[in-house]
Amino acid sequence: MTSPVFLDVDGTSIAARHAEGAAPGIVWLGGYKSDMLGTKAETLSEWAAKQGRAFLRHDYSGHGESGGAFADGTISKWLSQSLAVFRRFTQGRQILVGSSMGAWIALRMVQELHKVGENRIAGLVLLAPAPDFTAELVEPALSEAQKRDLAEKGFFEEPSDYSAEPYIYTRALIEDGRNNLTMTGPIDTHCPVHILQGLADADVPPSHALKLVGLLPADDVTLSLIPDGDHRLSRPQDLDMLVRAVDAMVRQAG
Repeated sequence: MTSPVFLDVDGTSIAARHAEGAAPGIVWLGGYKSDMLGTKAETLSEWAAKQGRAFLRHDYSGHGESGGAFADGTISKWLSQSLAVFRRFTQGRQILVGSSMGAWIALRMVQELHKVGENRIAGLVLLAPAPDFTAELVEPALSEAQKRDLAEKGFFEEPSDYSAEPYIYTRALIEDGRNNLTMTGPIDTHCPVHILQGLADADVPPSHALKLVGLLPADDVTLSLIPDGDHRLSRPQDLDMLVRAVDAMVRQAG
């Protein structure tokens, strides 16, 4: 296991792990409350090492080995950290692999990189993609008690299926989410996209992935539906599918 290197981004210490190697490199973008040592990231890291391919991953502020408080995080903040890490450690063409919220960060990265003429994204692999989840999935489902907590305390908590700690959703996260919406119209990624979505996903409904597909340029989008796949997509067969999707994207970019 390589030790993380730390990058100061706007006064917060962001932990990253980077392995040099062939292009196109692979950039992993994790989900909300997950860290860069999760099963999917580790699986891709091992695969990239065997291939001699560059691999980059990092923890957003308030996650894993990075500094900062989770409750201070917003999509804008985590996006700017992801862009800073991307620019610091990658050269040449890259494939972004985004899981859940990481798919939202990936889509926003493509937009921001294109704005300044950095056309280095060779492909996107998105797992259980949750772009715009604050506006599309969290806000419409808020109970009266949660709305009251947001108004009075500035956050609400929800038990997590994946950890003993509850999920925290802050008013800042939800308000900032509205400034980062990607699903308001056609999304031009300028590169091929492969989406992996479990049909047994209790967190991000398959209809969300279908809506996303409908907004992407139709000629180079692949949607793989996994009948019994849940939100984590971390079973051996899911990991195998992830590696094959990334491998195919590398060949397509080649």
